[in-house]
Amino acid sequence: MPETALNKAPYADPRRWKALIFIALAQLMVVLDATIVNIALPSAQADLNISDGNKQWVITAYALAFGGLLLFGGRIADLWGRKQTFIVGLVGFAAASALGGAAVGSGMLLGARALQGVFGALLAPSALSLLAVMFTDPKERAKAFGVFGAIAGGGGAVGLILGGVLTEYLDWRWTFFVNIPFAIVAAVGAVAVIREPTESRNPSKLDVPGVLLATSGLVALVYAFTRAESDGWTAGPTIALYVAAAVLLIAFVIVESRVKAPLLPLRVVTDRNRGGVYASLGLAVIGMFGLFLFLTYYMQIVKGYSPVETGLAFLPMVAGMITGSTQIGARLMTRVPPRLLMGPGFLVAASGMLLLTQIDLDTSYPALILPAIVLLGLGMGTAFMPAMSLATHGVEPRDAGVASAMVNTSQQVGGAIGTALLNTIAASATTAYAKGHIATASSPKLLQLQSMVHGYTAAIAWAVGILLLAAAIATTLISAGRQDGGGAVAGSGDGAVEDAVPVMAH
Repeated sequence: MPETALNKAPYADPRRWKALIFIALAQLMVVLDATIVNIALPSAQADLNISDGNKQWVITAYALAFGGLLLFGGRIADLWGRKQTFIVGLVGFAAASALGGAAVGSGMLLGARALQGVFGALLAPSALSLLAVMFTDPKERAKAFGVFGAIAGGGGAVGLILGGVLTEYLDWRWTFFVNIPFAIVAAVGAVAVIREPTESRNPSKLDVPGVLLATSGLVALVYAFTRAESDGWTAGPTIALYVAAAVLLIAFVIVESRVKAPLLPLRVVTDRNRGGVYASLGLAVIGMFGLFLFLTYYMQIVKGYSPVETGLAFLPMVAGMITGSTQIGARLMTRVPPRLLMGPGFLVAASGMLLLTQIDLDTSYPALILPAIVLLGLGMGTAFMPAMSLATHGVEPRDAGVASAMVNTSQQVGGAIGTALLNTIAASATTAYAKGHIATASSPKLLQLQSMVHGYTAAIAWAVGILLLAAAIATTLISAGRQDGGGAVAGSGDGAVEDAVPVMAH
């Protein structure tokens, strides 16, 4: 059998652990930005006179650019070089953040958010794929992905904390400016210590039709879910966007199956293990939105917490995620198959979410909310860590960037679905409860709060079901063996070469 990049000796640059610090820092910045601006949005809206109709675009502009361009960013990393793409992404993200922090009007702010999404789409897949090609020894890979998984899972909650602190004690503009030192430190560190293996480059030309179809299809899909939340699922524009997204993405699959150098080689997603990871992660993110979205509102509106108190209330979940990822997932990844970490991890997270369906107007934080979010953090951390590693397992190094982009794409689409679906469920349940109890309500204010809490618990109950589905998919679809480098992976679909080489050895 001819030697391939998959069966060479593991790549072992002596500076790879230092490189992990800067890769993790960049990933934290990207994940933070998904939630940090949410806390600051009311202040920014008032300061810049942004209308209620346009305020959602502060969030949506980032989501559309980021979600739509991820596959393109991942392939650029494969073609251009991951280190170079990583550094360009960092510098561009810092510049866009400076523009957002200095915004003097809504147009400038929205443009800055879109630019953040563009450069984030370069940064996120290049960060994950750098890990994939730099850490090929199974035990080292487990540790590296443990750190990365903890950040990917817990960064959103850290964003809520940091957003609250910056907004309350400084100014909303600092939720943008805070990215600049992150990016500078990560870029300088990347230049100094990251050494990408040169044989992992992809010499192919860029698949321009694939880029256009994938980007427009993903933008249409993410925007469709955004419109569904505001206009309704059966509104004409919403349905038209879904139809357009379906047509564009089907055309994309057809083109990818026929071109010589596809943007997304279908072998990346048709492997049952990677397909299982993408599906279960996307569903898990939908479930996570049930927590962030409604528990944030519950704490601030019903319990009267300040933004800082709300952020601090999420800290035990971050601690749970770090513990689950670095102490449970990383230690067991080389001993048990990934499905035995992912499936139980999602079940533990679902049990924490189930506790949150019991919240009411006077629920105690220490007695119910605290154990619930710790369980959710532990479960998600344990599941995310092997998922991140398995998502790039068995992929030829030249495809590592686009395989990494698929991880981010599944999470981004999951987030868009989660926001629209769970908000719609909560709104419907709130309205129904208010109508059914208006005759017996002691006061309009009390009825309003009771209706809101009922809506939150209804949506969270759906999130429990979605997490159970993620657990079922992870357990049944993923068939990879333990990631110890000692043998072939069961159920792999990438061909004879992959079946003949050690697990995780790129």
